Amino acid sequence: MFKKEYASSGSKSKVKSSVQRAIRTQLVTTYPLLAPYIDEIVPKKEQLDAMKIPDRVTLYLINSTPLFYQHMTDALLPHLKLVHRFPTCFPSIRIDRGAIRFVLSGATLMAPGLTSTGGRLPSGNANEKGVYGESAKEGEDGWYGGRELEEGEPVVICAEGKDEACAVGILSMGTKDTKEKGKGPVVEEGHYLGDGLWKLSFD
Repeated sequence: MFKKEYASSGSKSKVKSSVQRAIRTQLVTTYPLLAPYIDEIVPKKEQLDAMKIPDRVTLYLINSTPLFYQHMTDALLPHLKLVHRFPTCFPSIRIDRGAIRFVLSGATLMAPGLTSTGGRLPSGNANEKGVYGESAKEGEDGWYGGRELEEGEPVVICAEGKDEACAVGILSMGTKDTKEKGKGPVVEEGHYLGDGLWKLSFD
């Protein structure tokens, strides 16, 4: 979605306080693990701004800090700079090393990059406890257990051997189907490191 670079940032408009409250509620509903940090991310007394950028996308930011973006009326998705600040607050999957260069060129994320040895998907055991991105033991990979993620859900894409997430998107195939089929597109049209949204200046 953000493959091209933008010549300049769009004009900002102030978000009404009632809309700002609704956005806070929506964020906590969509990302329950963000709840303890919502006052830090979208403080009640700080002015939330909305910036229109091409392709019918609205970017929400406070001062010059990008927080979330939204395509038309789709789900609010976190900007990668926010994901890097709160890495354990979003449902995550992990690609293997071989898929990294494709994802960082804006290609569709395909199932083999997730089902290979280096990939990670939820275990499907909803009773498993843990926090995405956190290791259970010293030297272990981040936790990717818990419930399966459904088609249409927002997801953060981590990468084998890397500390920070490399992309954000919407699942076009649920994680259970991804494991069962082992092929096909899983995330399309995402926001990734180095894309136009990442490089956009907000000053």
